[in-house]
Amino acid sequence: MENDLAKDTLAYHARPPAGKIGVVMTKSCETQRDLSLAYTPGVAEPVRKIAKDPEAAYQYTAKGNLVAVITDGSAVLGLGNVGALASKPVMEGKSVLFKKFADIDVFDIEVDAKSADDFINTVVAISPTFGGINLEDIAAPHCFYIEKALKARLNIPVFHDDQHGTAIIVAAGLLSALKIQKKSIEDATIVVIGAGAAGIASLNLLKAIGMPAKHITLVDRQGVIHTGRKNLNEFKQKFAKDTECRTLADALLGTDILLGVSGPNLVSADMVASMADRPVVFALSNPDPEISPAVAKAVRDDLIIATGRSDYPNQVNNVLGFPFIFRGALDVRATTVNQQMAIAAVHALCRLAEEPIPQEVLAVYGLSELQFGSEYIIPKPIDARLRKRVSAAVAKAAIESGVAQRDYPYEF
Repeated sequence: MENDLAKDTLAYHARPPAGKIGVVMTKSCETQRDLSLAYTPGVAEPVRKIAKDPEAAYQYTAKGNLVAVITDGSAVLGLGNVGALASKPVMEGKSVLFKKFADIDVFDIEVDAKSADDFINTVVAISPTFGGINLEDIAAPHCFYIEKALKARLNIPVFHDDQHGTAIIVAAGLLSALKIQKKSIEDATIVVIGAGAAGIASLNLLKAIGMPAKHITLVDRQGVIHTGRKNLNEFKQKFAKDTECRTLADALLGTDILLGVSGPNLVSADMVASMADRPVVFALSNPDPEISPAVAKAVRDDLIIATGRSDYPNQVNNVLGFPFIFRGALDVRATTVNQQMAIAAVHALCRLAEEPIPQEVLAVYGLSELQFGSEYIIPKPIDARLRKRVSAAVAKAAIESGVAQRDYPYEF
């Protein structure tokens, strides 16, 4: 089956025209008059307008609906540092999702940068082209520095999806799962396996929505991140805990939540068995989770489990977030994507998960019924309601937090 998938995938990408994206014209270009308007001499008029007022670029060019999906290729999916060029199929795929789900145009840009500063300077230099920047597949800890620097230097949204996109969907899923399990974010304890971009960002967002720092245990390849460890980077240091726990097994004993954003098969059945009553397990390593749902359910019939895979219930999928977050940000011409906007997206996803599922969504998945519960904690990516609900929530939060530059053009 894996061989068939590989063969079919290569054929899909190679079928003419090669790749997955292209450029289409949005204006008529059939007559001499059209050519005069599109290019010389007529094009001089919008050039003059923009030279006098840079904001006019949003009126006369595609800037306001154009996002850069940009990477250095240093942390591509589960493949690691494959380099800028090899990352291009993934960036094209991300571009397809932006267009499919939120009608946002994208240029994928792969930067062969020698350092984080080279990458930052490249993005700044090309930023006038775009209404937003989606950073993708950049290794930690450089990704934290890169995003912070770009946010400080640019007045358009800069969003590292591997950090904040993952965090938003994780937070929404966990809030729903805890509600089903009759627990609260304020009282629950969590162990996170993986101290990279997704793990750190998820914990920052969970703290912002009410999880106490003392309830958090972070685990990396060397074990529990505790106050006695030396040479922790500044991002791990913030989560160093005064604890006697040293191993993952130690940390999981009696814990309410396990969040895995690390690697395959790191969690044993015994570890899951040792967790608190009614536990929540998010095993998000792809394609192979930290523990398979079958193994986890064999030892616990009271758990809720989510993975990153589409062939199990409760897929934690970033496509539930980034297209609609950018849609909302672009619609009000936000200068950034801030924490208020991220939290608004979380709660919009939670609210939607509790509503009845449209018949057309059930039909796509071959289901006769599905409702909020242990097998359905977050909306399905194909749910057309996501675009309006999440985008509107993000746009409203941008306006209320003072980072929007225009009113929302639709009804909330």
